[in-house]
Amino acid sequence: MTIRIAGPKRKIPRQSAAVRLLVAAAVIGTCLILLALASDLLVDWLWFSSIGYLQVFWTTIGTELVVFLAVWTGTTVVLWLNGWLALHFAGRHPTQPAAAPPWSAAGNAPPDLLALVRDQLSWPWLITGGVVLLALLVAAAEAGNWGVFLRFVYQVPYGADDPLYNKDIGFYLFSLPAYLIIKNWMMLVLVLSGLFAAAIYWMHGDIEYDAHRRSMSPAAIAHGSALLGFLFATKAWSYGLDRYLLLYGDNGVVVGASYTDVHVGLPALWLMIGLSIIAALVAWANISVRTYRLPVVAIALVSVGVFVLSGVVPGLFRQFFVKPSELELERPYLEYNIALTRQAYNLDQITAKPFAAEQKLTPEVLDANKATIENIRLWDWLPLSDTYAQLQEIRTYYKFHDLDVDRYWLDGSYQSVMLSARELRSSLLPPNAQTWVNRHVLFTHGNGAVMSPVTRKSAEGLPLFYLRDIPPVADVGPRIDEPRIYFGEQTDDYVIVKGSTPEFDYPKGKENAYATYAGAGGIPIGGMATRTLFAYYFNDPNLILSDYITSNSRIMIRRNIQERVSAIAPFLKLDHDPYLVVSNGRLFWIQDVYTTNAHFPYAQPAQGLDLNYIRNSAKVVVDAYNGTVDFYLIDSRDPIAATYQRIFPSLFKPFTTMPPDLRKHVRYPEDLFLIQARLYQAYHMESADVFYNREDLWQFPRQPGGDGISTMTPYYIIMRLPGEAQAEFFLMLPMVPSRRDNMIAWLAARCDAPDYGKLIVYEFPKDKLVYGPFQIEARINQTTEISQQLTLWNQMGSRVIRGANLLAIPIDNSILYVSPLYLRAEHGHLPELKRVIAAYGERVVMKETLAEALSALFTESGSAPVASSRTGEAPLASRTENQSREALDRYNQAVERLKAGDWKGFGTQFDAMRELLEGMNRRPVGQ
Repeated sequence: MTIRIAGPKRKIPRQSAAVRLLVAAAVIGTCLILLALASDLLVDWLWFSSIGYLQVFWTTIGTELVVFLAVWTGTTVVLWLNGWLALHFAGRHPTQPAAAPPWSAAGNAPPDLLALVRDQLSWPWLITGGVVLLALLVAAAEAGNWGVFLRFVYQVPYGADDPLYNKDIGFYLFSLPAYLIIKNWMMLVLVLSGLFAAAIYWMHGDIEYDAHRRSMSPAAIAHGSALLGFLFATKAWSYGLDRYLLLYGDNGVVVGASYTDVHVGLPALWLMIGLSIIAALVAWANISVRTYRLPVVAIALVSVGVFVLSGVVPGLFRQFFVKPSELELERPYLEYNIALTRQAYNLDQITAKPFAAEQKLTPEVLDANKATIENIRLWDWLPLSDTYAQLQEIRTYYKFHDLDVDRYWLDGSYQSVMLSARELRSSLLPPNAQTWVNRHVLFTHGNGAVMSPVTRKSAEGLPLFYLRDIPPVADVGPRIDEPRIYFGEQTDDYVIVKGSTPEFDYPKGKENAYATYAGAGGIPIGGMATRTLFAYYFNDPNLILSDYITSNSRIMIRRNIQERVSAIAPFLKLDHDPYLVVSNGRLFWIQDVYTTNAHFPYAQPAQGLDLNYIRNSAKVVVDAYNGTVDFYLIDSRDPIAATYQRIFPSLFKPFTTMPPDLRKHVRYPEDLFLIQARLYQAYHMESADVFYNREDLWQFPRQPGGDGISTMTPYYIIMRLPGEAQAEFFLMLPMVPSRRDNMIAWLAARCDAPDYGKLIVYEFPKDKLVYGPFQIEARINQTTEISQQLTLWNQMGSRVIRGANLLAIPIDNSILYVSPLYLRAEHGHLPELKRVIAAYGERVVMKETLAEALSALFTESGSAPVASSRTGEAPLASRTENQSREALDRYNQAVERLKAGDWKGFGTQFDAMRELLEGMNRRPVGQ
């Protein structure tokens, strides 16, 4: 079929209809994409309005739109100009035709499909469509960098200069990233322009490249030379920026600009700038000359320069000049690296103090440190989470996601506790109950929390609950007046509240208790327009059809607290562990957030993370009932946080406005502490000579874990520091020398006001051996009584579970080790705390309770009894008391052996108890 048009007769293939269909499909697809974007935008607007952060929303969306339009406009103009020029000049100076292919003589030459397509295309429309599509793709990719440009515009000076170029460090944190993005965009657009123009020239026969002919028209050469010149000019600017990127190099000795970088690399970059400018001028000169040779010369000039100046010369210089005197030459740059890494991670704020590591613990010292002893954590999160699940989940749809360690004033004492929120997961409902109404209307919230002290246990070896049951019962713990949890760590689906039917509240005997939401959380969804919007957003028609939704109904979305915080402030990094706080009868989540950057000069990058600067500048509080989110600025000295405060004036609140009771539960975040501790393993060495030789490298202690060896993790603890008046809440971690297991130091972060955030490292004497955790573990395994008992339990249908960490407890200037031991039935899921292992100096004991373990550890070691001034012997009362305790201990062990069926062990312990009692009975009167 043909279509006749005016002018010369020409046949138009039927493919034009297919083209029209493709265009229509593209238009429909574009409309659908725009509709999806519009729905996302409207939902975000409603959500940000409901939580009071509309200014953040408009600033973010406005900046993203400005960046998108700016990039799209710039890309469109450049691509369209190059396309128009290529179309204008194409075909004016055709190349010589290629030799006829061999089949043409036979009279069966294939049709010239390229010419056929070229003649039928509407080139202006094709160029415009291609330019718009490419520009949209580029702009969409670059719009995600809106935060970089906002920080660039609103940047706050850092207040200190880098040591090489003497520029404020704020330039590297805020300006340099923006310049690099702009440079990369320019390079990309120039390359795309070249490919776009080349495609047009090829379609018009100005470029031929096949097995028979390779040629290019003068117009194509001139156009390519112009673009090549701009590419070399941009490359010259790129080399100028590379001067600053030297500050992030790593040659294995120095992180940052090294001696080779400064004395060879930097001059080489200036030469490369000069060569690139010359190459650009040569390329532009070829616009009039129009030969192949000049562009080839320009490309060869820069390529050879890069190979020689950036590769060969620095390598030879480093190998034959620097390495023979490496320490002497690199010393100032090592000092830069050490000083700025310590500054970037606040390691320079760590206070170092000596720790005598004495062996002078006595019952009197322990009594003076009663707060420390009473808060030694005997419950590890893994066995305790199993116990919580068995005793307190109540129903299958309730779940304890995580256990948190915190501290409360309870019964007049400062106590360390573990607690967890009882969240509801509708996905755990029985399969036949997985209905839309159950998942989104009825089962909407969790209920209450469980709390237990870290040290105490029941007679059966189970935790003592300070908070328990549904509704929450507070035996010792803080009361909970509003226990419902609509926002938490596991709430990942939307729910409808204030519907036509009450929500499930909690199970109550044979019936269930129901409640109606009375808070202000969620987005109003009563109107049909809003229901339609969310039905499209969630692809869920039930939101339109359901009769459970009323005019007062509200929809709660983004109920996961980490998703909630990230949606508001995606430019902040989140700590992995938000934790629950009970305050004034309500439940709150506290989420630590970080400001980070990867462009701090001379700073060592954090292992496995894209950053070399970090601050815990804000704390985020999320109400578990209403979902309100409050950002509190805790470090106003951080220039990145100060920049965000200028960008979003309504985002951060002063830390002093946080409710006083919540401020008591702020703690030093574990992720930040781990990053700092890993870096401090090397960067506690401030001397360049010592650092270069790695003479005093530290590492985290090893410990048995699972089926092999694991690394000790930090742990929270209440203790009294040496020389301090009262106990405080700390996050701490022991340190051992590299490839050694003896303890060399311990690092602690203070969590209580007024010293919150201060880090202290206590360093041990270098000439004294102090057993580390792994060595104590070895001594525990080598203690015959303990190893035999563990073997016996494992053979009697029980499984022995050791504590995750062997806790090193600093007391005055000594170290006490404590480790809990749990028993669990081979096929059961209810671990019980059965024994406590304690170690001090050369002694290791295992008893039923911590008090008994400490008593046995010190009274039997001879350190506890105070010698009589008259005889040098322990007083009679002390000796009698010690023997009575030992007899009782022998009796308890005899009973355990009897229960386990170990008759030999029972006889041994029984005989020992009888000897003690007979000895006490034979003592003369008056002694």
